[in-house]
Amino acid sequence: MLTYKIHFIRHGLTQANLEGRYIGSRTDLPLCPQGKAMLEQLCEDFRYPLVERVYTSPLLRARQSAEILFPDCAIKAVENLRELDFGDFEGRTAQELEQAPDFQQWITAPPSTPTPGGESSIQLQTRAIEALAYILGQMMEQQLFSVAIVTHGGLIMHLLAAMGLPQREAVRWNTEPGRGYTALLSAQMWMRDHKFEVYEQIPYPYGNEQPQDFPVSYWEELERTAED
Repeated sequence: MLTYKIHFIRHGLTQANLEGRYIGSRTDLPLCPQGKAMLEQLCEDFRYPLVERVYTSPLLRARQSAEILFPDCAIKAVENLRELDFGDFEGRTAQELEQAPDFQQWITAPPSTPTPGGESSIQLQTRAIEALAYILGQMMEQQLFSVAIVTHGGLIMHLLAAMGLPQREAVRWNTEPGRGYTALLSAQMWMRDHKFEVYEQIPYPYGNEQPQDFPVSYWEELERTAED
C-alpha cells in the first residue's frame, strides 16, 4: 500500500503578527525582518523534510516562507490554501475590537458563524479539504510521495481538527511560525475515511529520527473509536 507524506507548515512572522492583528486573506503582507531571520535560524538549527514539491497559499507571506525553507524545490500556489477572510475585523486587534458587539457575538458563536463581511471557520475548513484533495490527487497522478504545504495557522488548525488522527480540538493543533506537522495517508484511508495520521512535528532536531509526540497510530485510533 502506497503511503504519502504531507508536511503542513505555518508561514513566518509578519509585522501584523507582532502587533496581534487579524490578518487574513484580504491583506497580502510580506514577512517582516524578524520573521525572515527566525525562519533562517530554524533552517540552521533543525532539519526540514525532504520534499518533491511545495504547495503554498497564494499570499506573499506563505510564498516567501516556502522560498526560505525549501529554496531548491518547485513551488505551486493553491488558491484554497489562503487564510480565513476576517471581513470587517481585518487589520484590527482584539483590543481594538473588544467593545464592538459584533466581535463579542462572533467569538462566542458556533463555527458556522462568519465574521461580518467575511468567512466562517466551517467555510475555511471546507476549502482547506478541497485544497488537500487537489494536492493528494496530484501526488497520486504524478507519483509524488512527500510534499510540503506552507500556509496559515488558522487553516492548519481547522484542517487537522477535521481530518487528523489523533482527534483534537482546533486550538490544540496550534503551531508556531515555521513549524508544523507531518501527516501520513494512503489512497484507501482517504477514500474510505477522509482521515490522515498526524505522525510527527517538524522541523526535526538533528540526530533525532524518531517520530515525536504522536504515538497513536491510525489503526489504534480506529480500534479505540470503535470500542467507544
